[in-house]
Amino acid sequence: MPPLRPSATLLIGLTCLGSGVALAAGRQLLLRLAPPLNPTTPQAALAAARYRSLDPQRRRDAALLLSAQPGRTTQERRRLLQGQGWGRSVLAAVALKQSAQAAAASGHPREAQALWRSLLRRFPDQPASADALYALGAEEPRRREELLRRFPAHPAALAAALERGDSLHLARWGARWPGAEPLLVARCEEPNTALSPQEREQLATALLQLGQRTVAQRCLGDAPLPDALQLKLGRSLLRGSAEEQNRGQLLLLNLARQRSDGPTGQEAAALLAEEPGNGIVPLLRELPAPLQASPAVQARLALEGVIPWQPVLQRWPAEPSSWELQWQLARRALLQRQWQQAASVLSQINSAWLPAPLAARQLFWQGYAAQELNRPEQAERFWNRLLQVQPAGYYSWRALVRLGRDQTVPEAAPASAEPGPELPWQPLGSGDAQIEELWRTGQTLEAWESWRSRNGGRPPEGARQLLLEGRLRTGIGDDWTGLGQLEFANLRLPQGSCREQWRREQQQHPRRFQRELTEAALAEGVDRELLWGVARQESRFSPAVASPVGAVGLLQLMPETAAELAGSPQSRTALENAGLNARLGARYLNRLRQRWQNQPFLMVASYNAGPGAVASWLGPERPDPQREPELWTEAIPYPETRLYVKKVLGNRWSYRLLSGSPDRLCSAR
Repeated sequence: MPPLRPSATLLIGLTCLGSGVALAAGRQLLLRLAPPLNPTTPQAALAAARYRSLDPQRRRDAALLLSAQPGRTTQERRRLLQGQGWGRSVLAAVALKQSAQAAAASGHPREAQALWRSLLRRFPDQPASADALYALGAEEPRRREELLRRFPAHPAALAAALERGDSLHLARWGARWPGAEPLLVARCEEPNTALSPQEREQLATALLQLGQRTVAQRCLGDAPLPDALQLKLGRSLLRGSAEEQNRGQLLLLNLARQRSDGPTGQEAAALLAEEPGNGIVPLLRELPAPLQASPAVQARLALEGVIPWQPVLQRWPAEPSSWELQWQLARRALLQRQWQQAASVLSQINSAWLPAPLAARQLFWQGYAAQELNRPEQAERFWNRLLQVQPAGYYSWRALVRLGRDQTVPEAAPASAEPGPELPWQPLGSGDAQIEELWRTGQTLEAWESWRSRNGGRPPEGARQLLLEGRLRTGIGDDWTGLGQLEFANLRLPQGSCREQWRREQQQHPRRFQRELTEAALAEGVDRELLWGVARQESRFSPAVASPVGAVGLLQLMPETAAELAGSPQSRTALENAGLNARLGARYLNRLRQRWQNQPFLMVASYNAGPGAVASWLGPERPDPQREPELWTEAIPYPETRLYVKKVLGNRWSYRLLSGSPDRLCSAR
């Protein structure tokens, strides 16, 4: 064979080089086209990516997702995270932090120290470094000082402040941190405590957050208060005893008079206008003329019949006070069976301008009034529109019942089914690339700590931030605060698409305590979705919570009721056990079911108000709870029970519905 000429050799070399470049480019294209890993990625795909992916970033994503799975041992987490602290990504900082924690927990302190120092050196400004400062501060106290200065709102800093008894730091950055309250109270009540006026205001503000009104007022003394603190004090007093409520009303009235030309006066007047009872009208009449003409005050005066209501709704259709005025007037007409009047009131504000839950309420009752006025086609249009605006919840359920379509929704999964995810994963939508990366790789606690640290521990501003913080809190299991935030955000956010509303409902309905509630449902013969609905409303899935009247635990049982159900006295500690509490609560619901012959409205109302009270709400002069249960519910004289019935039964329906697909209800308009 003759030797190759130089030109042929060059051609072969170029061909090989071109093939190599093409292969490399093809590999990069495949890597870019591969869907990002997230908590919904199957276990097998995560394992394959962890050990076989050509992309080191994808391997790290998989390692973080695998290490974040429940049930992982410390040794497994240490092995998965080993060597993942490369590069400058926020995920490198998190990998170093968690590797250090795993090393310390598995008895390798030197390795942990080296990892903490590497984290601090390479990522000094990342929130993960707060944990490094805390850990290193055990032997180097100056590190704790640096922690409090650089990351004041980070949970590591709050833990350090609690350990050193720094009540002022906690007052400013974390009044609700576990264990902070006794320190704050003690600091205010210490005799001869030298505190500046600013420090007293900080302590009082923190104590008001905790409902410690009396201590907060003692802390403030007789010094003049800034407007913001007067508003907080007035708002807090309105939630207190009758005497405190009177003091709060006078405080807000005086503040409104003094600041009538600014936002402080507007807010004080709005708080007064929200107070229940006819006795508030004379106080509103004492407000300066500009405040009497404000939307909130005008709405309240219209509700009490002092002025006409139509001009208020026409002038301020986008104000929450107008939304409440419209509903209260409509409810009054509905209970009096004045269907034309109810329809007229409900038509005054376009439902498209309302947040989805309020639009659903309006559309349901517009349909109800139309049906009573013998306009069935119009009623169907209202109810079908409702299902697109708010596909889950109480009014979705009642609309489907009225349309005769509730049976077309598949039955809930059997109570013995394998547990699924507690909360379906969805992108966070924070607008912060680093927080999104943490959320996507299953690092919910890291995402929350980053958000809190960057936000300075301040309360969320506006409905969007409230939605974001609520999702972060429920992501780490803080349902008590998070679910409340999500619910309030949904009452203020503009309507989204049907599928967006579906996702919001999913976010508000985590499936906590699946094993305990499933076992209780099977043992006591009640459906699991009802138990979820009650637990969500009663305790927001917080087993250690106790009500002001003494109800305890997941399903908020009174000790006397629990003792009767269990056959022996039960301590508070025992009732904080989620399994026992669920079993006894389910037993009580089953008894109520038997008493009321499977009538869910009567069952749930009895759980809240007691069967004796519910029995007194039955009779020929009242709506029939079987034929017109929606109207019967609105006639309940206890506002708390009225809301409770709608919330629990709406939760029950949502838990059943949201386990399926939105396609059935979210059809094209």
